[in-house]
Amino acid sequence: MDGRRRRFEPAQPFQLTDESPVYVISVAAQLSGLHPQTLRQYDRLGLVSPDRTAGRGRRYSARDIELLRQVQQLSQDEGINLAGIKRIIELENQVSALKARVAELQGAVEGAASAMQQREAAVHASYRRDLVPYQDVQQTSALVVWRPRRDQG
Repeated sequence: MDGRRRRFEPAQPFQLTDESPVYVISVAAQLSGLHPQTLRQYDRLGLVSPDRTAGRGRRYSARDIELLRQVQQLSQDEGINLAGIKRIIELENQVSALKARVAELQGAVEGAASAMQQREAAVHASYRRDLVPYQDVQQTSALVVWRPRRDQG
């Protein structure tokens, strides 16, 4: 994620997921154990960027709450500053995106291999059955003398 988030669009009406922006800032602060002003600061710094309502109010998702807890843990327990935490989050997002791309490419390779096998099978099925495959005879150093038969007659 580049700090900007797309407006949340549910896959189906009334379906809640970890990405559903449902918590107002006061509830998100309680759930994460942080002060609402801290959440605003994290938003300004681009650490945790919640979705916005039409009136520009923040709406946090369950994934945002988990990220807030992770930021707090890295800051308090590990002693990492906010710039370092932001870089860690960016790198984790990049790794996730790369893993998704690798999975996508693996699927494409498997699809191409399957298509190639199908085409190969179609070519083999088109071979004429009355032909016998030629197998190359091993070269030897034997000398064969051929003498034509003379007609005896």
